[in-house]
Amino acid sequence: MRKVAVVGAGMTKFVRRALETPKELSFEATKAALDSCEMKLEDIECVAHGSAPDAFDGIHQKGEYLADGCGGWNKPTMRVFNGGATGVHAVCHGWYHVASGMFDTCLVVCEEKMSNAMPHAQGFFLTIFDHITERPLYPNLLWIFAMEMNRYMEAYGYTKEDMAIAGALIKNHALNHPAAQLTEKVTVEDILNSEPMAYPVYRLDVSPVSDGAVAVVLASEKVARRLTDKPVWIEGVGWNVDTSYWTNKDLYYPRYLEVAAKMAYDMAGIREPHKEINIAEPYDPFNYKALHHMEGLQLSPRGKTVELLRDGHFDLDGEIPMCPSGGLLGVGNPIAAAGTVKIAELFYQLRGEAGKRQVPGDPRLGVAHAWGDLMQASSVVVMGK
Repeated sequence: MRKVAVVGAGMTKFVRRALETPKELSFEATKAALDSCEMKLEDIECVAHGSAPDAFDGIHQKGEYLADGCGGWNKPTMRVFNGGATGVHAVCHGWYHVASGMFDTCLVVCEEKMSNAMPHAQGFFLTIFDHITERPLYPNLLWIFAMEMNRYMEAYGYTKEDMAIAGALIKNHALNHPAAQLTEKVTVEDILNSEPMAYPVYRLDVSPVSDGAVAVVLASEKVARRLTDKPVWIEGVGWNVDTSYWTNKDLYYPRYLEVAAKMAYDMAGIREPHKEINIAEPYDPFNYKALHHMEGLQLSPRGKTVELLRDGHFDLDGEIPMCPSGGLLGVGNPIAAAGTVKIAELFYQLRGEAGKRQVPGDPRLGVAHAWGDLMQASSVVVMGK
């Protein structure tokens, strides 16, 4: 396999009810990514684009619809779709195109316009569950995640306040992100006093519904070294899909992520991730999931994560800064694009270009993670300089 670098990144502002169409959002992110590395569309040899169910954008055959907005007109292009895991999985997909030697450049574009899902995206999630064993219960993701959050807290003796501390930490990182949907500081008390949705999930425990797009440019080593003196290398990729039956597994620990992370770490030659990883961007649609996923990423011992959180281990100047981007909780959660924000963040951080949210010192390695589908799919990318 050839070495592959991220050489450019761009994104739209994340908002609720964007005026732009999904195709226009994709175009805006694509142009920003190409401009960031002074490339033209004719320099791109193939396109991987990601977007979640057609129902979210309200457009049938969304892959075909988005292709030209993503720069895929008259180029080899493929849509990647793995629910919330899409945003990182699409980068894995693009990595293979370049690492295999088939292409020297690949544009990865992920988009979602969640506000088109009326009256709310939760209504569409009912249709994804097993029609015999699960759908008669009328499940939605909020109450399934409420069960998982409750089980996670019960297993280790964590509290609602512990989860709120994680949420406030991540959300407030987003105040320094130019694309963030969140614009005001959030306190632990704000989260604890917000509206109950499905106990123990409160409104501010959850990421906001968002519209947006993110794009990154991948290049082979020879092209990357010609384009920039600060390439950020993709050191390892991994993914895993567990059983889709959430009733059949203990929800306190994300084994699907442990397997995906091990695949990426092995490829990157990482033996002790909690010592070698400098920046972590775990997938955080709910505040407890950031902590849950830090354990799955092997960056925190099971049952000790809240202790590390309270000791400042995951602060911007801590041992392993957690979601310095502001994550889904603060930047926003356009499902397929949310994971690609984390890839872009590592690109900025490892180049020292993250502005006020820049991790101090000289971070060398970061890990980005996305999670989704029916609570069982994870995709992981390790990046380094």
